[in-house]
Amino acid sequence: MQTTANRVQLSEIFTSIEGEGILIGTKTMFIRMAGCHLGCIWCDTGYALALNSGKAYTLDHVKDMISNELQPNTYKVNFTGGEPLLQHDAVANLAKFIKDKGLKTYLESSCFDSHRFEKVLPFIDICKIEFKMSDSNAVDSDHHTRLLINERKCLDMSIECSKTTYIKVVVTASSSIGEFRKLLQDVFTRIETRDLAGFIIQPSSVMEEPSLEKLLNFYDATYPIYQNVRIIPQLHKLMGVR
Repeated sequence: MQTTANRVQLSEIFTSIEGEGILIGTKTMFIRMAGCHLGCIWCDTGYALALNSGKAYTLDHVKDMISNELQPNTYKVNFTGGEPLLQHDAVANLAKFIKDKGLKTYLESSCFDSHRFEKVLPFIDICKIEFKMSDSNAVDSDHHTRLLINERKCLDMSIECSKTTYIKVVVTASSSIGEFRKLLQDVFTRIETRDLAGFIIQPSSVMEEPSLEKLLNFYDATYPIYQNVRIIPQLHKLMGVR
């Protein structure tokens, strides 16, 4: 991955309909950063995972690409991947450029590194904090606790900085309700429910799709603690768009 101070490894830039989370249905520009070091079993952007995937550009060239692609009435610009925090300096630079245009910025990351997240956060308006269950295989069992610690730190920082913050958890047929309840307890003893913009339970659609019964069990575990919980599949896949 070519990540010098003035270069970025980019997979693609395109405009489509937001298919996930609390802002589902909004017209969105997606900036897909290339490269991801995690191994989530449900990943649907395999073409952007290799660290040498995509193409290297100068930051100025990417800014021109953004300006040329930007369509009227775009609600927000998503930094996604791959894993955007692998190129946190470039994301911070580009996000500032976008905010200076008067647009909302959105970070879609695994939040694997709270230090990198902290450097990007001043230039981000909307933060999705995704807690990855152990069945995700994002990391091996020896590193899963460290991943959760970083995700919790990112959640705390996002709320402390008054960002629009929501949580997403992907659920598969193998996800443990006991592990999920432990996660809920940990999260909601740290934050006030009023500080959270939503809690999304997203069923896996690539493999190990959960049953309706399982999804409702996860919903029922959340609702008594936080009523603004929603089960939302990936809309863009149902529509057949990116």
